[in-house]
Amino acid sequence: MLHHASLGVSDIEWSAAFYDAALAALGYVRVWDDIRPGQTGQAVGYGLPGGGDKLAIKHRPHGQRAPGPGFHLAFAAPNRQAVDRFHAAAIAHGGSDNGRPGLRPHYGEHYYAAFVMDLDGHALEAVFNSAE
Repeated sequence: MLHHASLGVSDIEWSAAFYDAALAALGYVRVWDDIRPGQTGQAVGYGLPGGGDKLAIKHRPHGQRAPGPGFHLAFAAPNRQAVDRFHAAAIAHGGSDNGRPGLRPHYGEHYYAAFVMDLDGHALEAVFNSAE
């Protein structure tokens, strides 16, 4: 249904480093960027290697704020270990824990997920929902 999503970020360089690390753990990469320090309109796009962007972060240094409670982005993970790596990478790059990796049986028998917040307060999830 969705072609891509975009998030406003207050610090494009910090956010790019954060998303580079966290999304790499899930097999996603930076597919394009427009980084011009000190200029407006900077952005970075992420997706599968060789593909188009499915997530873009856009530099919005003034008035940037994350959507309110209830909104989050969930990224598909190829396995449980990738969920663990996503969480560890996000925390190591300045994100905050919002739910350690583990089974979430209230979402499904095999629903394994981790939750983090980026610097701007965007709620992010990595999920693997399979018996492996």
